[in-house]
Amino acid sequence: MKTKLFAIALLLPICLTACGQNIKKSESPKPAEASSQVISKPDNPYYSNTDTAKLNVSDAEWKKVLPPDVYEVSRNADTERPFTGKYWNTDEKGTYYCAACGNKLFRSTAKFSSSCGWPSFYEQDNKSSTLYKSDNSIGMERIEVLCARCGGHLGHIFDDGPEPTGKRYCMNSIVLDFVPDSK
Repeated sequence: MKTKLFAIALLLPICLTACGQNIKKSESPKPAEASSQVISKPDNPYYSNTDTAKLNVSDAEWKKVLPPDVYEVSRNADTERPFTGKYWNTDEKGTYYCAACGNKLFRSTAKFSSSCGWPSFYEQDNKSSTLYKSDNSIGMERIEVLCARCGGHLGHIFDDGPEPTGKRYCMNSIVLDFVPDSK
């Protein structure tokens, strides 16, 4: 029990502050390259990289079609541990989609190294791809970022990102799918 409390005491400040910054200057965004790849999730009938229609799916149905770890973050606003997600430290060119519904969210040209342990972006691909909600959980005032298509939790947005927006979309890798640009 003492070991668990000690581990929580050490990790809690990291999770709560979510970020010292080490911003690399990024090049000017380039036009999006066409991606010839699409993601297929046959067990999830709501997943589409092209459909933008808003979904109205019950929580019970999401629980049936999403992997448990994706469900916990997307539907219950859980957070993956910092520095553990597959996209926090990648710089491959491509497009990021919602892992629950396939909604197009971010281009890699807007991704930057924030050193916070989660993938960070300074702007979304389309102004209507995300929604925002006040989040006062864990004793902090934050803005939660939700997928505009399925309403799934993606992460939070902060005002400490690089130009041109000054924003940092701090996202959970587990709720992102990535399609690399065609070469």
